[in-house]
Amino acid sequence: MTATDARGAGPKGPMGTARKIRAKAAASGDDTPLAARWVSDLGADIGSPRWFRSLGLLVALVAVTFAFWPDFSALHAAAPVRLSDEERDEYRSQMITPLALGADSGRRMAPTRLVVPLANAPERPVVELTATIGKDDTLPDLLRRAGVSGMDSERVEALIGGALPAGDIKDGTAFDITLGRRTNPSQPRPLEKLSFRARFDLELTVAREGGPLALERRNILVDDTPLRITGTVGSSLYRAARAAGAPAKSVQQYLKAIGAQLDLNRQVGAGDTFDMIIDYKRAETGEVEVGDVLYAGLSRKGSARAQLLRWGKDGRFYDADGEGELREGLIKPVNAPVGSGYGMRRHPILKINRMHKGLDFRARSGLPIYAVTDGTVAMAGRNGGYGNYVKLNHGGGLGTGYAHMSRIAVRRGQHVKRGQVIGYVGSTGLSTGAHLHYELYRNGRAVNPNSVNFVVRQQLSSAELRQFRQQLVELKKVKPGAALEPLAAEKDQPVKEVREADLLSNAPE
Repeated sequence: MTATDARGAGPKGPMGTARKIRAKAAASGDDTPLAARWVSDLGADIGSPRWFRSLGLLVALVAVTFAFWPDFSALHAAAPVRLSDEERDEYRSQMITPLALGADSGRRMAPTRLVVPLANAPERPVVELTATIGKDDTLPDLLRRAGVSGMDSERVEALIGGALPAGDIKDGTAFDITLGRRTNPSQPRPLEKLSFRARFDLELTVAREGGPLALERRNILVDDTPLRITGTVGSSLYRAARAAGAPAKSVQQYLKAIGAQLDLNRQVGAGDTFDMIIDYKRAETGEVEVGDVLYAGLSRKGSARAQLLRWGKDGRFYDADGEGELREGLIKPVNAPVGSGYGMRRHPILKINRMHKGLDFRARSGLPIYAVTDGTVAMAGRNGGYGNYVKLNHGGGLGTGYAHMSRIAVRRGQHVKRGQVIGYVGSTGLSTGAHLHYELYRNGRAVNPNSVNFVVRQQLSSAELRQFRQQLVELKKVKPGAALEPLAAEKDQPVKEVREADLLSNAPE
């Protein structure tokens, strides 16, 4: 029978394992307990094997402790999510908060069984809308689209036509329309009120004041004092004018006018003074209408260097002497360098020496060709070795020719402006590749194109010159910034005379 301890542990139990360890320690001659051999007082037996074992165990425990020590770095929270207005409303609609605010989120829930459908939905008593007249649109078409009845439409057209020609209504004009309650759902709504801005100084209203439709005119006070802006050029004429309050469109017109008279890079100094007068209108209702530049001036130390006034139906600028805009030289017929000049040369195809009567511009096929100045098309079509060819007459015996075009963009007898596209570069006729052959004629004979510069200028007649100078003087009387002053109030209506008899208590009311 095998002996057991008080707890009944057999040879293979925990006590058996302990006996094996003790037996192994006894066999080695060391009967010290296991814990006592690894754990000891480090203050005693310093330098002994037991002391070093205890020190090694301590170091190992400290290292393991630090290995599992938590990180001391800061914990960063998640970045806030940037929501759009739509996403915010979507989240908000699913909260309880909208219920407390009267469900102002606009979301709807499915109807329950407590919802009773209406037999007839009530109509809005009044419908207010805004309709805009478009290009090639008519007033009856606009009214019909807005739902105005035929009878009311005819009445409105007659009332407005008596106060304003139908053709004077500009595209994009907005009409504020009010439609009233209808007696029958199958009938159109009656027109209660229609109002629109007929002109800058006029507002028309058609309204039904308890009776038939009637027209009401409202004349709007408008101040047409031109806007005058002056200042010092400084480092940039454009920036100085913009900083002084000139609109960008007006500054561009001013620079174009002055640039035709002076070299903006060389003849305009930082100390010069610019002066521009702009067509400007203000309505008492607050609207502003900015027109073209009427006067463009530049002075240096009080001496005028340029004085240009817009004059005539064509809107060109004339200087103080009544001379029109100066157009210096010919513009380049095509944006390309010159490959072959004027003079004798060996023809690349015929292989003979012959006179080259123009300039060849090395341009790729399809580039636009421009008229060098104003003129009339004398010829447009096929012309032998020139291929597709256009000839322009500019008056005074001068003419220009453009050859080897791939396509012609003008017709014979047509008047063309300086810089207008008259065709496109090609390689038709006797040509080895795409290029433009350009010629200049004087009295029908070809001359060197580099020897002539065109100058186009108009001169006012004596009668026009007097009116021109008078308008120039009147315009220069405008004070800078006068157009920005508060509008003058309308003159009070004359007070109706009251008789003493009307003041008596027994006087009829």
